[in-house]
Amino acid sequence: MRASGQARASRRDWGWHPLRADWAARVVEQAPVRPGDLVLDLGAGDGALTRPLLDAGARVLAVELHPGRAAALRRRFADAPVTVVTHDLADLRLPRRPFRVVSSPPYQLSTGLLRALLGTDRLLSADLVLQRAAARRLADAPPGARHARRFVLDVGAPVPRRAFRPPPRVDSAVLRVRRR
Repeated sequence: MRASGQARASRRDWGWHPLRADWAARVVEQAPVRPGDLVLDLGAGDGALTRPLLDAGARVLAVELHPGRAAALRRRFADAPVTVVTHDLADLRLPRRPFRVVSSPPYQLSTGLLRALLGTDRLLSADLVLQRAAARRLADAPPGARHARRFVLDVGAPVPRRAFRPPPRVDSAVLRVRRR
């Protein structure tokens, strides 16, 4: 971990590993997204998942903390049914109507994010690209177990390091969350 104020040298150092377009399309194809669904892309980055979500007919709420990436998303999807919000996922307020999540969130926010998602009755499904070990751990022992009774969690498709640019140091997998 770097000291406060010290510059970070690369994307790998600051933990941003965007999915390649072909892998993003695979993740979306395996998610139960239907035309007209409201889908949250949490940690949207450069919009790798946003594009295939739009192709599937979803209305997308793209949440991105980095102001430069959020501005680029707004420009890229200006004429599409995408709302871009510059916000910290740790403080995210979830929609008041039914929604899905298809996301490759920052790994360090996985547990808190899943706890928040499992705590709402408006979540229809979630497909989260997480570190493989974290996906397994969270599927076996979801945070907020009392809320998890409404959902089934399992580990879906593997997402290898090469699916990202730059590649992270670990392999990933899709954590699938479905309503019972």
